[in-house]
Amino acid sequence: MNIRLEALLKDRILVIDGAMGTMIQQYKLTEKDYRGTRFANHAYDIQGNNEILVFTQPHIIEAIHLAYLEAGADILETNTFGATKIAQADYHLESLAYEMNLEAAKIARKAADEFNLKTPEKPRFVAGAIGPTNKTASLSPDVNNPGFRGVSFDELKEAYYEQAKGLMDGGCDALIVETIFDTLNAKAALFAIEELFEEVGDRLPVMISGTITDASGRTLSGQTVGAFWASINHIPILSVGLNCALGATEMRPYLQELSDIADCYISAYPNAGLPNEFGEYDQGASEMQQYIKEFASSGFVNTILLPLVVWNLWLFAPKQIS
Repeated sequence: MNIRLEALLKDRILVIDGAMGTMIQQYKLTEKDYRGTRFANHAYDIQGNNEILVFTQPHIIEAIHLAYLEAGADILETNTFGATKIAQADYHLESLAYEMNLEAAKIARKAADEFNLKTPEKPRFVAGAIGPTNKTASLSPDVNNPGFRGVSFDELKEAYYEQAKGLMDGGCDALIVETIFDTLNAKAALFAIEELFEEVGDRLPVMISGTITDASGRTLSGQTVGAFWASINHIPILSVGLNCALGATEMRPYLQELSDIADCYISAYPNAGLPNEFGEYDQGASEMQQYIKEFASSGFVNTILLPLVVWNLWLFAPKQIS
């Protein structure tokens, strides 16, 4: 499947599914729904912990995966954006990190395999989603103590290793380190992933996606697109790109810059612009469609988020790779 994924990227546009959180919001889940029976007596609130739903509402997560597949997605992301023991510590559920990733991968794998049986000529793949955690290794959370760090590189590496192992054991076809606002966090994830690959004697394609936080074209930790690429291109990478934070028009120049310097496939994951004063998005599907069409026709991206079910869907468009 790994070889097939790379071969397909050379041939046509591939689409990755869209946002999980906004799809979950449509179900209007309560605290009781999040808890289910397994966590009915948990001492802390867990509403909003979307990753716990792989235990308590697996049918909802599967239904969302199937909806994206029905819409035409080639690649599913697992419901594991915050499934590290670092992020889960907010809910006092850090001990479940490995199991959480394992179950999430199995749910996505089941959905993808169901479609692979229906249409084997159009293979579907599962990418294990690895988010940035809620800590940053480069910046201090205390403005009065700039040298302080809320997490160490080794702590991040250990958490990412556990997550990647769960995703790999659950049957993922690729791993995606995404929404990178601090490249040092990403480097810890990549170090952990390479360590895992070496230990198991196998490797999966690795996809990387950073986040430009404002019009300055820099990540939250202050890196330009070029510096970001220079920091992570030391390992074999299937694709690199940008996601979230900026809308399609704001993201375009930075995607162009990344395409000019990177020697792998390029991904784009724009959101529907910035939210208005009511926290909603003014950019409709037809407007997003035109931006996405331009991204694809420009030839500098290999993956873009397409508006199939919601705004955020990745798409891989053919950029020539030497």
